Amino acid sequence: MNIPKISDAEWEVMKLIWKSSPLTSEEMVDSLSGKMNCSPSTIKTYINRLLKKGALGYEKDGRSYVYYAKVSEKDCILAESKNFIEKVYDGATAMFFANFIEEKALTDEEIQQLRELLKDKKPK
Repeated sequence: MNIPKISDAEWEVMKLIWKSSPLTSEEMVDSLSGKMNCSPSTIKTYINRLLKKGALGYEKDGRSYVYYAKVSEKDCILAESKNFIEKVYDGATAMFFANFIEEKALTDEEIQQLRELLKDKKPK
């Protein structure tokens, strides 16, 4: 499946859906209106955009509609990460990791996890 480009505000809607799906639009508005500092109609606009992009689906449940994710959180994060590395680092993954590791304080556990990931990674 082709992963749609999701805006920053739409990410907030998707994170809620991935965490608590299925939800009605009213439940999403209740959860997000304070956090996103926007009106209920704006949140409903984000929901409609995500429906058009194919990121959300819906089903009729009695007199209302419930919404669910049609794309996984993992797939969206991977697509966004690839896009970021292409846009900012011209695809230079090693440069991205070098900058990240130099700037972020890592725990011993995180360092060990990175070592294991690199050890198990097969070259292209």
